[in-house]
Amino acid sequence: MATTTKRSATSFRLPLYLLEGLKAEAKRQHRSVNNLVEVFLLESLYHEPNAETLAAMAECRSGVELDELTDENIDNLEEYIKTL
Repeated sequence: MATTTKRSATSFRLPLYLLEGLKAEAKRQHRSVNNLVEVFLLESLYHEPNAETLAAMAECRSGVELDELTDENIDNLEEYIKTL
């Protein structure tokens, strides 16, 4: 059973460099520019971070319990990441 989505034509004024970038990305993804913009807008409007991501964002904004990268601990980044 196929469903039909109602659509409406609209126009936007975009800088030429942005339009060219959209065209190039649409071509790379084998999409139309219209479809690419629709996907971008849907992702932008309906992407909601999960609880863990929201908590991490709040922690970063607060500055509490953040570790500082120093020359000493960045030399062995893999070991540093394991301590997180």
